[in-house]
Amino acid sequence: MTTIAVTTPTGHVGSRVVRLLVQAGVRPIVLLRDAGRLDPDLLPHVDPREGDLHDPDYVVAATEGVDALFWVDPTDLSVDDPNASTRALAENAAAAVSRHAISRVVLQSSAGAELRRGAGLIDGLGAAEEILGATDADLLALRCGYFFTNLLDDLDSLRAGVLTTAMTPDRPLPWVAPHDVGDVVAANLLSGAWLGLRVQGVHGPQDLSFADVARTVTEVTGHPVAAQQIGDDELAAALTSVGIPEGAARGVVGMSAGLRDGYVPEQTRDALTTTPTTLAAWAYDELRPALAPQPT
Repeated sequence: MTTIAVTTPTGHVGSRVVRLLVQAGVRPIVLLRDAGRLDPDLLPHVDPREGDLHDPDYVVAATEGVDALFWVDPTDLSVDDPNASTRALAENAAAAVSRHAISRVVLQSSAGAELRRGAGLIDGLGAAEEILGATDADLLALRCGYFFTNLLDDLDSLRAGVLTTAMTPDRPLPWVAPHDVGDVVAANLLSGAWLGLRVQGVHGPQDLSFADVARTVTEVTGHPVAAQQIGDDELAAALTSVGIPEGAARGVVGMSAGLRDGYVPEQTRDALTTTPTTLAAWAYDELRPALAPQPT
């Protein structure tokens, strides 16, 4: 049986991947800092290997015996150059792949990674695609849309009725539920039907603008929300005001700037890139309870 390793197994995508693998009869190796963060019901069914993905020796040791790897970069906004961190982690993964002759890798990438330059933090994922693509492993790069769960990072603003963005509010882009990304990841880790280098979009059921998102949030949650565009400098200032280093803040700004005008994803919307969960369904299940009045 194929031995599968999963990084970020407690994240929105990784946790879904782990559960699906366990339900398929696989006992995955999970790479994480603290096994205590795993769901207790999963612990008997996984092989936790604790450590830091920034430590190349740990990554090599933790992936011994692995045939397939799901690699996620946990973007570090506490450093001034997150893209350098992303590249370093990808080098660690590539070293492990080469050392153990890991045969297949699924990489969580992003729409815009094909640009390689000019898309802020997404540029790091473009570099990761190149680094892992230079190994002998079969590589699937999943270029995902904007995660619905990013809305959970802005609850105070949503409660105040504002969805802020540096994007043009009526500019449609792919939005996707992370658990749908997990479904695609798990299916491909378990499949033996693909070889070589593949790139696949994961675009959700439809492209949405921030104005569309605000309307859906309003309808589903009952909290009136309007999209409001802010300037790049204003966004950077807001990020640095909460302690994010200047370089990292500019990387976040660069994602919006790079995809704002004229960007069209390389992967078109079709049966391969379209996933089922709508924003309305996700918002009802996850955002609506999060926006509910908090007990005093």
